[in-house]
Amino acid sequence: MRQKKWSLQILVCVLLISVAGFVAERSLFAADAALKSNVIRSMRKASQFYRDKLALNGGYVYYYSLDLQQRWGEGKASPDQIWVQPPGTPTVGMAYLRAYQATGDQFYLDAATDAALALVYGQLKSGGWTNSVDFNPRSKLTAEYRNGKGRGKNNSTLDDGITQSAILLLIRVDQAHEFHNQPIHQAAMIALNALLAAQYPVGAFPQVWTGPVPQIPPKKANFPEYDWRTEGRIKNYWDYYTLNDGLAGYVSTALMEAYQIYEDDRYRQAVLKLGDFLIEAQLPAPQTAWAQQYNFEMQPIWARKFEPPAVTGGETQDVIQTLMNIYHFSGDRKYLKPIPSALTYLKKSQLPDGQLARYYELKTNRPLYMSRRGKKYSLTYDDSDLPRHYGWKIESHLNSLQREFNALKSARKRKPYQKEKPVTEAEVKTILKDLGSGARWVSTSTGERLVGQPKFPVNSQYISSAVFSRNLELLSDFLESLKTD
Repeated sequence: MRQKKWSLQILVCVLLISVAGFVAERSLFAADAALKSNVIRSMRKASQFYRDKLALNGGYVYYYSLDLQQRWGEGKASPDQIWVQPPGTPTVGMAYLRAYQATGDQFYLDAATDAALALVYGQLKSGGWTNSVDFNPRSKLTAEYRNGKGRGKNNSTLDDGITQSAILLLIRVDQAHEFHNQPIHQAAMIALNALLAAQYPVGAFPQVWTGPVPQIPPKKANFPEYDWRTEGRIKNYWDYYTLNDGLAGYVSTALMEAYQIYEDDRYRQAVLKLGDFLIEAQLPAPQTAWAQQYNFEMQPIWARKFEPPAVTGGETQDVIQTLMNIYHFSGDRKYLKPIPSALTYLKKSQLPDGQLARYYELKTNRPLYMSRRGKKYSLTYDDSDLPRHYGWKIESHLNSLQREFNALKSARKRKPYQKEKPVTEAEVKTILKDLGSGARWVSTSTGERLVGQPKFPVNSQYISSAVFSRNLELLSDFLESLKTD
């Protein structure tokens, strides 16, 4: 009898635990469903505001005042102006497209298409873009647009990812429309053909082009024998081999994605040629790194008057990452060979605070800076009074680069690209809380240096396209993660 009683009690306990587990699971499911619903609703609310209140002919600038009366890109934007340079129109457009992929909501594809068409309007006759587009044909801020509605220069630029980001948005929207949106498809093809025509035989790209580049015989990187401090300044430095401002990373990303979307082998070959250039552009030992700019003799050269011939900390990190990406893309281990000596060099060159100098003097490897008096810049080793308009020291990413390289080196087979760390539920809730009952994410200035260098007073508030785009993409990533759980 006692045994039956104990058996009955055990059975009751098991049933209670099962019921409690079922209730807890139902509660958790309900909580997940509520959070998902809140995410979808908040994404649409914030995006509706951004598209309806801030878009100009489908395009965007970097920052907006809270009363929406002032707009900024690189300086104050005109009433008819949008920005191409990130985090402007392409950045916002790609965030919309990510939201479309996560939700299937046509609203987002329409918004991304509007952004792409704004870029189509501002495409230059040379096939690329300059940093902004002005929709007023009479404005002095227009350029030589392909549609004939602008005047001015025809300088397609790869500076700061401008043309590359425009290409990425166009080809992604083109794919989303299954290549049936003719204006977007045509603009994408023109841009990609122009980019291919701007690649030098050695595999390098200029910062700026107006048409196909000359056919210059390839050479291997070397140090200038002349006094680079006083000689070798070139006014049109933008015509020469350029790595400045992450050009290699931006260009390779655009070309690799173009190959994946269109399966045109020309884009694959262009990526491999760029990788070959990066191998050849590595400077001789012991400074086994890269410069911002090279002449046709493959020697580091001056760019702007505060950008001397030098070994660079930032561009070298970008090149290392780009070489690893090209290895992922191609499977050819030759693209990994320059990396060990480059990492060793950078580790030895770190500043006492762990950062990297933007510039290291050729041959001596001393951190190199500039002082400024009025419009005059002078070379100096002293970092106590540096011009504030430029980043003279660079955050070190050596630990993450070394980890990725070690993983690649030890792997027998190429591994697929690893997605970034998944967004957490806590991050999602913070983003939703920051949006609050309003329809916009508001940023507060802390006096930090921002893209475009707006002079916002400390504690002043503004709306940021970078923040909007980042939050929209993170929320989209969260929704995507729910599909696989």
